[in-house]
Amino acid sequence: MKILVIGGGAAGILAAIAAKETNPSAQVDLLEKNDKLGKKIFITGKGRGNLTNAADPEDFFANYITNPRFLYSALHEFTNRDIQKLLEAHGCRVKTERGNRVFPVSDHAYSITDALKHALKKLHVNIRYKTEVHRLLFSDGCITGIETSHGREEADAVIVCTGGLAYPSTGSTGDGYRFAREAGIKVTETFPSLVSLDVHEEDAYRLRGLSLKNIGIQICDESGKNYYRDFGELQFMESGLRGPVIISASAIVTKYVNCQDLSNRKILTVHIDLKPALDVHQLDERLLRDFDEFKSKELRNAFSNLLPAQFIPVFLDRLAKKGIDINQRVSEVNRNTRKQAVNLLKDFTYTIQGTGSFKEAIVTQGGVSVKELNPKTMESRSVHGLYFAGEVIDVDGYTGGFNMQMAFSTGYLAGKSAALYQ
Repeated sequence: MKILVIGGGAAGILAAIAAKETNPSAQVDLLEKNDKLGKKIFITGKGRGNLTNAADPEDFFANYITNPRFLYSALHEFTNRDIQKLLEAHGCRVKTERGNRVFPVSDHAYSITDALKHALKKLHVNIRYKTEVHRLLFSDGCITGIETSHGREEADAVIVCTGGLAYPSTGSTGDGYRFAREAGIKVTETFPSLVSLDVHEEDAYRLRGLSLKNIGIQICDESGKNYYRDFGELQFMESGLRGPVIISASAIVTKYVNCQDLSNRKILTVHIDLKPALDVHQLDERLLRDFDEFKSKELRNAFSNLLPAQFIPVFLDRLAKKGIDINQRVSEVNRNTRKQAVNLLKDFTYTIQGTGSFKEAIVTQGGVSVKELNPKTMESRSVHGLYFAGEVIDVDGYTGGFNMQMAFSTGYLAGKSAALYQ
Protein backbone atom coordinates (compact mmCIF):
# COMPACT_ATOMS: atom_id res chain seq x y z
CA MET A 1 0.00 0.00 0.00
CA LYS A 2 1.29 3.46 -0.90
CA ILE A 3 0.15 6.59 0.97
CA LEU A 4 1.22 10.05 -0.15
CA VAL A 5 0.96 12.96 2.30
CA ILE A 6 1.13 16.39 0.66
CA GLY A 7 2.49 19.08 2.99
CA GLY A 8 5.03 18.74 5.79
CA GLY A 9 3.42 20.95 8.41
CA ALA A 10 1.78 19.93 11.68
CA ALA A 11 -1.10 18.07 10.01
CA GLY A 12 1.05 16.38 7.37
CA ILE A 13 3.68 15.16 9.80
CA LEU A 14 1.06 13.65 12.11
CA ALA A 15 -0.74 12.10 9.14
CA ALA A 16 2.49 10.37 8.09
CA ILE A 17 3.23 9.22 11.63
CA ALA A 18 -0.27 7.84 12.14
CA ALA A 19 -0.33 6.11 8.76
CA LYS A 20 2.98 4.33 9.37
CA GLU A 21 2.11 3.42 12.96
CA THR A 22 -1.23 1.97 11.84
CA ASN A 23 0.15 0.07 8.85
CA PRO A 24 3.91 -0.48 9.23
CA SER A 25 4.08 -2.35 5.93
CA ALA A 26 2.70 0.59 3.96
CA GLN A 27 4.95 2.90 1.99
CA VAL A 28 4.36 6.36 3.41
CA ASP A 29 5.89 9.34 1.60
CA LEU A 30 5.75 12.85 3.03
CA LEU A 31 6.02 15.45 0.25
CA GLU A 32 7.16 18.96 1.17
CA LYS A 33 7.78 21.73 -1.36
CA ASN A 34 10.13 23.61 0.99
CA ASP A 35 13.61 22.46 1.98
CA LYS A 36 12.53 21.82 5.57
CA LEU A 37 9.51 20.56 7.49
CA GLY A 38 7.20 22.60 9.69
CA LYS A 39 8.07 26.13 8.56
CA LYS A 40 4.87 27.43 10.11
CA ILE A 41 5.53 25.55 13.36
CA PHE A 42 8.71 27.62 13.65
CA ILE A 43 6.74 30.86 13.99
CA THR A 44 3.99 29.70 16.38
CA GLY A 45 3.95 31.31 19.79
CA LYS A 46 6.27 34.06 18.50
CA GLY A 47 8.91 31.46 17.76
CA ARG A 48 8.54 29.66 21.07
CA GLY A 49 6.16 27.01 19.68
CA ASN A 50 2.70 27.12 21.27
CA LEU A 51 1.95 23.52 20.31
CA THR A 52 -1.38 22.94 22.08
CA ASN A 53 -3.46 23.91 25.09
CA ALA A 54 -3.64 21.98 28.36
CA ALA A 55 -7.37 22.59 28.85
CA ASP A 56 -9.68 19.65 29.38
CA PRO A 57 -10.35 18.07 25.95
CA GLU A 58 -14.07 18.77 26.32
CA ASP A 59 -13.33 22.48 26.71
CA PHE A 60 -11.61 22.65 23.33
CA PHE A 61 -14.80 22.89 21.31
CA ALA A 62 -15.71 26.29 22.78
CA ASN A 63 -12.44 27.65 21.36
CA TYR A 64 -13.21 26.89 17.72
CA ILE A 65 -15.12 29.51 15.78
CA THR A 66 -16.04 27.62 12.64
CA ASN A 67 -17.54 24.11 12.59
CA PRO A 68 -16.39 22.95 16.05
CA ARG A 69 -18.65 19.89 16.02
CA PHE A 70 -16.85 18.56 12.96
CA LEU A 71 -13.76 18.06 15.14
CA TYR A 72 -15.41 15.78 17.68
CA SER A 73 -13.91 12.52 16.36
CA ALA A 74 -10.50 14.00 15.58
CA LEU A 75 -10.02 15.64 18.97
CA HIS A 76 -11.00 12.44 20.74
CA GLU A 77 -8.86 10.23 18.50
CA PHE A 78 -5.72 12.27 19.16
CA THR A 79 -5.92 14.60 22.16
CA ASN A 80 -3.81 17.41 23.52
CA ARG A 81 -2.36 14.91 25.97
CA ASP A 82 -1.42 12.59 23.10
CA ILE A 83 0.65 15.20 21.29
CA GLN A 84 2.47 16.04 24.50
CA LYS A 85 3.27 12.36 25.10
CA LEU A 86 4.47 11.95 21.52
CA LEU A 87 6.81 14.92 21.74
CA GLU A 88 8.13 13.93 25.15
CA ALA A 89 8.84 10.41 23.85
CA HIS A 90 11.01 11.89 21.11
CA GLY A 91 13.01 14.31 23.22
CA CYS A 92 10.89 17.48 23.39
CA ARG A 93 9.97 18.21 27.00
CA VAL A 94 6.96 20.50 27.38
CA LYS A 95 5.58 22.93 29.94
CA THR A 96 2.29 24.71 30.57
CA GLU A 97 2.07 28.49 30.97
CA ARG A 98 -0.56 31.19 31.40
CA GLY A 99 -3.84 30.43 29.69
CA ASN A 100 -2.94 26.71 29.64
CA ARG A 101 -0.70 27.33 26.64
CA VAL A 102 1.80 24.48 26.14
CA PHE A 103 5.37 25.20 24.98
CA PRO A 104 8.62 23.28 24.68
CA VAL A 105 10.74 23.63 27.81
CA SER A 106 13.48 24.93 25.52
CA ASP A 107 11.28 27.89 24.49
CA HIS A 108 12.26 27.15 20.88
CA ALA A 109 9.75 25.94 18.29
CA TYR A 110 12.45 23.94 16.53
CA SER A 111 12.36 21.51 19.47
CA ILE A 112 8.91 20.46 18.24
CA THR A 113 10.03 19.86 14.67
CA ASP A 114 13.19 18.06 15.84
CA ALA A 115 11.05 15.65 17.87
CA LEU A 116 8.58 15.09 15.04
CA LYS A 117 11.39 14.46 12.54
CA HIS A 118 12.85 11.94 14.98
CA ALA A 119 9.48 10.16 15.08
CA LEU A 120 9.30 10.11 11.27
CA LYS A 121 12.81 8.74 10.97
CA LYS A 122 12.18 6.03 13.53
CA LEU A 123 9.09 4.91 11.61
CA HIS A 124 10.97 4.98 8.27
CA VAL A 125 8.68 7.54 6.65
CA ASN A 126 10.17 8.70 3.36
CA ILE A 127 10.49 12.51 3.45
CA ARG A 128 10.78 14.13 0.02
CA TYR A 129 11.82 17.79 0.17
CA LYS A 130 11.44 20.31 -2.66
CA THR A 131 8.67 18.24 -4.16
CA GLU A 132 5.80 20.35 -5.43
CA VAL A 133 2.57 18.64 -6.38
CA HIS A 134 0.91 20.09 -9.48
CA ARG A 135 -2.32 18.13 -9.43
CA LEU A 136 -4.14 15.05 -8.16
CA LEU A 137 -5.11 12.15 -10.41
CA PHE A 138 -8.51 10.46 -10.32
CA SER A 139 -10.39 7.63 -11.98
CA ASP A 140 -14.01 6.52 -11.44
CA GLY A 141 -14.41 8.52 -8.23
CA CYS A 142 -11.17 7.25 -6.69
CA ILE A 143 -7.79 8.85 -6.16
CA THR A 144 -5.13 7.16 -8.28
CA GLY A 145 -2.07 9.30 -7.68
CA ILE A 146 -0.46 12.68 -8.18
CA GLU A 147 1.57 14.63 -10.69
CA THR A 148 4.72 16.50 -9.66
CA SER A 149 7.48 18.25 -11.55
CA HIS A 150 9.16 14.83 -11.69
CA GLY A 151 6.19 13.17 -13.36
CA ARG A 152 3.23 11.03 -12.37
CA GLU A 153 3.12 8.46 -9.60
CA GLU A 154 0.44 6.12 -8.36
CA ALA A 155 -0.96 5.99 -4.83
CA ASP A 156 -3.65 4.09 -2.95
CA ALA A 157 -4.43 7.09 -0.75
CA VAL A 158 -3.52 10.78 -0.77
CA ILE A 159 -3.76 13.10 2.23
CA VAL A 160 -3.81 16.84 1.48
CA CYS A 161 -2.26 18.87 4.32
CA THR A 162 -1.17 21.96 2.39
CA GLY A 163 -2.36 24.58 4.88
CA GLY A 164 -4.41 27.64 4.04
CA LEU A 165 -3.37 31.10 2.84
CA ALA A 166 -1.97 32.57 6.05
CA TYR A 167 1.78 33.30 6.06
CA PRO A 168 2.32 32.45 2.37
CA SER A 169 6.08 32.75 2.92
CA THR A 170 5.89 29.38 4.70
CA GLY A 171 4.50 27.73 1.59
CA SER A 172 0.80 28.07 2.36
CA THR A 173 -0.37 29.37 -0.99
CA GLY A 174 -3.77 27.73 -1.36
CA ASP A 175 -2.70 24.64 -3.31
CA GLY A 176 -5.09 22.44 -1.35
CA TYR A 177 -8.07 24.57 -2.33
CA ARG A 178 -7.17 24.14 -5.99
CA PHE A 179 -6.80 20.39 -5.55
CA ALA A 180 -10.23 20.25 -3.91
CA ARG A 181 -11.95 22.30 -6.61
CA GLU A 182 -10.39 20.19 -9.35
CA ALA A 183 -11.85 17.15 -7.58
CA GLY A 184 -15.29 18.78 -7.54
CA ILE A 185 -15.12 19.45 -3.80
CA LYS A 186 -16.62 22.70 -2.50
CA VAL A 187 -14.32 25.28 -0.95
CA THR A 188 -15.89 28.02 1.16
CA GLU A 189 -14.76 31.64 0.91
CA THR A 190 -11.49 32.24 2.73
CA PHE A 191 -10.57 35.12 5.04
CA PRO A 192 -7.50 36.18 7.02
CA SER A 193 -8.13 35.44 10.70
CA LEU A 194 -6.35 36.20 13.97
CA VAL A 195 -5.11 39.39 12.42
CA SER A 196 -5.11 43.16 12.98
CA LEU A 197 -8.13 45.35 12.30
CA ASP A 198 -7.89 48.35 9.97
CA VAL A 199 -9.98 51.34 11.04
CA HIS A 200 -11.45 54.35 9.32
CA GLU A 201 -10.47 57.03 11.86
CA GLU A 202 -7.13 58.64 11.04
CA ASP A 203 -6.23 59.45 14.65
CA ALA A 204 -5.17 55.81 15.14
CA TYR A 205 -2.02 56.77 13.23
CA ARG A 206 -1.13 59.31 15.93
CA LEU A 207 -1.36 56.56 18.54
CA ARG A 208 0.83 54.04 16.70
CA GLY A 209 3.07 52.11 19.07
CA LEU A 210 0.89 52.79 22.11
CA SER A 211 -0.38 49.84 24.15
CA LEU A 212 -3.42 50.08 26.37
CA LYS A 213 -3.66 47.40 29.04
CA ASN A 214 -6.71 46.38 31.03
CA ILE A 215 -9.23 47.84 28.62
CA GLY A 216 -12.57 46.43 27.55
CA ILE A 217 -13.85 46.17 24.00
CA GLN A 218 -17.17 45.47 22.34
CA ILE A 219 -17.77 45.15 18.62
CA CYS A 220 -21.24 46.12 17.46
CA ASP A 221 -23.09 46.78 14.21
CA GLU A 222 -25.24 49.79 13.35
CA SER A 223 -28.25 48.32 15.14
CA GLY A 224 -26.28 47.86 18.35
CA LYS A 225 -26.05 44.06 18.04
CA ASN A 226 -23.00 42.79 19.91
CA TYR A 227 -20.61 40.49 17.99
CA TYR A 228 -17.71 40.29 20.40
CA ARG A 229 -16.79 41.33 23.93
CA ASP A 230 -13.45 40.95 25.69
CA PHE A 231 -11.03 42.46 28.18
CA GLY A 232 -7.26 42.77 27.96
CA GLU A 233 -4.56 44.54 25.96
CA LEU A 234 -4.85 46.56 22.76
CA GLN A 235 -2.11 48.08 20.61
CA PHE A 236 -2.31 50.85 18.02
CA MET A 237 -0.74 50.51 14.58
CA GLU A 238 -0.37 52.94 11.69
CA SER A 239 -3.63 51.84 10.13
CA GLY A 240 -5.52 50.30 13.00
CA LEU A 241 -5.58 48.06 16.01
CA ARG A 242 -3.80 44.93 17.13
CA GLY A 243 -3.11 43.17 20.44
CA PRO A 244 -4.58 40.05 22.08
CA VAL A 245 -8.19 41.26 22.32
CA ILE A 246 -8.18 42.49 18.72
CA ILE A 247 -6.56 39.34 17.33
CA SER A 248 -9.29 37.22 18.92
CA ALA A 249 -12.03 39.61 17.81
CA SER A 250 -10.84 39.39 14.20
CA ALA A 251 -11.82 35.72 14.10
CA ILE A 252 -15.43 36.76 14.61
CA VAL A 253 -15.59 39.84 12.39
CA THR A 254 -13.38 38.96 9.41
CA LYS A 255 -16.16 37.32 7.41
CA TYR A 256 -18.42 40.36 7.91
CA VAL A 257 -15.90 43.00 6.78
CA ASN A 258 -14.03 41.05 4.08
CA CYS A 259 -16.73 39.01 2.34
CA GLN A 260 -16.89 39.38 -1.45
CA ASP A 261 -20.69 39.62 -1.40
CA LEU A 262 -21.18 43.29 -0.56
CA SER A 263 -24.79 42.65 0.48
CA ASN A 264 -23.50 40.56 3.39
CA ARG A 265 -20.92 43.07 4.59
CA LYS A 266 -21.58 44.90 7.83
CA ILE A 267 -20.41 48.19 9.27
CA LEU A 268 -18.87 47.22 12.60
CA THR A 269 -17.55 49.49 15.32
CA VAL A 270 -15.01 48.80 18.06
CA HIS A 271 -16.13 50.35 21.36
CA ILE A 272 -13.18 50.74 23.74
CA ASP A 273 -13.85 51.11 27.45
CA LEU A 274 -10.72 52.83 28.74
CA LYS A 275 -11.73 52.33 32.39
CA PRO A 276 -13.69 49.06 32.60
CA ALA A 277 -13.05 48.65 36.33
CA LEU A 278 -15.18 51.75 37.04
CA ASP A 279 -18.85 52.21 36.24
CA VAL A 280 -20.11 55.57 35.02
CA HIS A 281 -20.88 56.83 38.54
CA GLN A 282 -17.50 55.76 39.93
CA LEU A 283 -15.67 57.27 36.99
CA ASP A 284 -17.52 60.54 37.41
CA GLU A 285 -16.45 60.66 41.06
CA ARG A 286 -12.86 59.94 40.02
CA LEU A 287 -13.04 62.75 37.47
CA LEU A 288 -14.38 65.13 40.11
CA ARG A 289 -11.37 64.39 42.31
CA ASP A 290 -8.98 64.98 39.43
CA PHE A 291 -10.75 68.19 38.44
CA ASP A 292 -10.47 69.43 41.99
CA GLU A 293 -6.71 68.78 41.84
CA PHE A 294 -6.38 70.60 38.51
CA LYS A 295 -9.05 73.28 39.09
CA SER A 296 -6.68 76.15 38.38
CA LYS A 297 -5.58 74.67 35.04
CA GLU A 298 -7.16 74.37 31.63
CA LEU A 299 -9.29 71.31 30.85
CA ARG A 300 -6.67 70.10 28.35
CA ASN A 301 -4.28 69.59 31.27
CA ALA A 302 -6.69 67.68 33.54
CA PHE A 303 -6.36 64.11 32.25
CA SER A 304 -2.72 63.25 33.01
CA ASN A 305 -3.75 61.02 35.93
CA LEU A 306 -6.23 59.09 33.82
CA LEU A 307 -4.66 58.59 30.41
CA PRO A 308 -1.23 57.92 28.84
CA ALA A 309 0.46 61.10 27.59
CA GLN A 310 0.36 59.95 23.94
CA PHE A 311 -3.37 59.31 24.14
CA ILE A 312 -4.38 62.65 25.66
CA PRO A 313 -4.16 64.86 22.51
CA VAL A 314 -6.35 62.42 20.54
CA PHE A 315 -8.80 62.21 23.43
CA LEU A 316 -8.96 66.01 23.61
CA ASP A 317 -9.58 66.28 19.86
CA ARG A 318 -12.50 63.88 20.20
CA LEU A 319 -13.86 65.99 23.09
CA ALA A 320 -13.50 69.17 21.03
CA LYS A 321 -15.46 67.57 18.18
CA LYS A 322 -18.31 67.13 20.65
CA GLY A 323 -18.38 70.90 21.13
CA ILE A 324 -16.38 70.97 24.35
CA ASP A 325 -14.03 73.92 24.94
CA ILE A 326 -10.83 72.15 26.01
CA ASN A 327 -9.19 75.51 26.83
CA GLN A 328 -11.69 76.43 29.55
CA ARG A 329 -10.65 76.46 33.18
CA VAL A 330 -11.34 73.20 35.00
CA SER A 331 -13.08 75.21 37.71
CA GLU A 332 -15.61 76.34 35.07
CA VAL A 333 -16.41 72.84 33.75
CA ASN A 334 -20.12 72.08 34.06
CA ARG A 335 -21.86 68.78 34.64
CA ASN A 336 -22.62 68.25 30.93
CA THR A 337 -18.95 68.62 29.97
CA ARG A 338 -17.96 66.16 32.68
CA LYS A 339 -20.60 63.72 31.44
CA GLN A 340 -19.24 63.99 27.88
CA ALA A 341 -15.74 63.22 29.16
CA VAL A 342 -16.97 60.21 31.14
CA ASN A 343 -18.91 58.88 28.15
CA LEU A 344 -15.84 59.19 25.92
CA LEU A 345 -13.69 57.39 28.47
CA LYS A 346 -16.21 54.57 28.57
CA ASP A 347 -16.86 54.46 24.82
CA PHE A 348 -13.95 55.46 22.59
CA THR A 349 -14.92 54.16 19.15
CA TYR A 350 -13.28 53.09 15.90
CA THR A 351 -15.01 51.95 12.70
CA ILE A 352 -13.62 48.76 11.16
CA GLN A 353 -12.93 49.04 7.45
CA GLY A 354 -11.09 45.75 6.99
CA THR A 355 -8.42 43.49 8.42
CA GLY A 356 -4.77 42.81 7.87
CA SER A 357 -3.85 40.58 4.94
CA PHE A 358 -3.05 36.88 4.76
CA LYS A 359 0.63 37.83 5.00
CA GLU A 360 0.19 38.64 8.67
CA ALA A 361 -2.80 36.43 9.52
CA ILE A 362 -2.11 33.59 11.95
CA VAL A 363 -4.70 31.28 10.38
CA THR A 364 -7.11 31.07 7.47
CA GLN A 365 -10.85 31.08 8.01
CA GLY A 366 -12.76 29.10 5.41
CA GLY A 367 -11.51 26.29 3.17
CA VAL A 368 -12.54 22.78 2.16
CA SER A 369 -16.18 22.44 3.20
CA VAL A 370 -16.64 20.06 6.12
CA LYS A 371 -19.88 18.90 4.49
CA GLU A 372 -17.69 17.31 1.82
CA LEU A 373 -15.70 15.26 4.36
CA ASN A 374 -16.44 12.34 6.67
CA PRO A 375 -15.64 13.68 10.17
CA LYS A 376 -14.81 10.17 11.41
CA THR A 377 -12.08 9.66 8.81
CA MET A 378 -11.33 13.02 7.09
CA GLU A 379 -11.98 11.28 3.76
CA SER A 380 -13.74 13.03 0.89
CA ARG A 381 -17.32 11.86 0.55
CA SER A 382 -17.06 11.99 -3.24
CA VAL A 383 -13.49 10.88 -4.01
CA HIS A 384 -12.46 7.67 -2.31
CA GLY A 385 -8.94 7.52 -0.97
CA LEU A 386 -8.61 11.32 -0.82
CA TYR A 387 -8.26 12.93 2.62
CA PHE A 388 -7.88 16.49 3.90
CA ALA A 389 -6.44 17.65 7.24
CA GLY A 390 -5.28 20.79 9.00
CA GLU A 391 -5.79 24.41 8.05
CA VAL A 392 -6.94 23.53 4.52
CA ILE A 393 -10.27 22.50 6.11
CA ASP A 394 -12.96 25.06 6.98
CA VAL A 395 -12.24 24.97 10.72
CA ASP A 396 -10.44 27.62 12.76
CA GLY A 397 -10.04 28.62 16.38
CA TYR A 398 -8.72 31.24 18.77
CA THR A 399 -5.08 31.63 19.74
CA GLY A 400 -3.64 29.56 22.56
CA GLY A 401 -2.66 26.34 20.79
CA PHE A 402 -6.10 25.37 19.53
CA ASN A 403 -5.31 25.69 15.83
CA MET A 404 -2.15 23.64 16.20
CA GLN A 405 -4.07 20.93 18.04
CA MET A 406 -6.69 20.91 15.30
CA ALA A 407 -3.93 20.31 12.75
CA PHE A 408 -2.33 17.54 14.82
CA SER A 409 -5.66 15.82 15.50
CA THR A 410 -7.14 15.96 12.00
CA GLY A 411 -3.80 14.92 10.53
CA TYR A 412 -3.53 11.95 12.84
CA LEU A 413 -7.11 10.83 12.12
CA ALA A 414 -6.60 11.18 8.36
CA GLY A 415 -3.35 9.22 8.47
CA LYS A 416 -4.83 6.41 10.55
CA SER A 417 -7.91 6.25 8.33
CA ALA A 418 -5.86 6.20 5.13
CA ALA A 419 -3.74 3.33 6.46
CA LEU A 420 -6.92 1.31 7.04
CA TYR A 421 -8.38 2.25 3.66
CA GLN A 422 -9.50 -0.68 1.52
